[in-house]
Amino acid sequence: MNVFDFNVLSQKGEEVSLSQYRGKVLLIVNTATHCGFTPQYDGLEAMYKKFKDRGFEILDFPCNQFAFQAREDDDGINKICSLKFGTTFPRFKKIKVNGSDASELFKYLKEQKGGRIKWNFTKFLVDAEGNVVERFEPTTKPEDIEASVEKLLK
Repeated sequence: MNVFDFNVLSQKGEEVSLSQYRGKVLLIVNTATHCGFTPQYDGLEAMYKKFKDRGFEILDFPCNQFAFQAREDDDGINKICSLKFGTTFPRFKKIKVNGSDASELFKYLKEQKGGRIKWNFTKFLVDAEGNVVERFEPTTKPEDIEASVEKLLK
């Protein structure tokens, strides 16, 4: 089993198979629009632009479990991210990352690396074969992840 075996929901609620990303390096992030770490969207977008043509994708999963910091509906979240931060990477339906009703994808990510998610902007780096290779806590800035991404893209 690996990340590419999971299905998730698009912002519009349509089922999406992560197998469509097979062969790409992924950074999977739980995000929020009203968090102290929300400015990381700028760094994430810069990293996405830098590496996307080399087989890199960022998968954004908004989450409202931490101090209700993603309180808008999916359309509202998308507007904030697109207009305020200019993000262009794929964003999915709002999910839960902890607890019994957590997303199956995030249950798997946590089993692979590090257990319970402490806050928004926890990041999981996945290699082109779908293996979770590294976890970065919210305090890790996107620019500090670039070397790890670069290594997997070679």
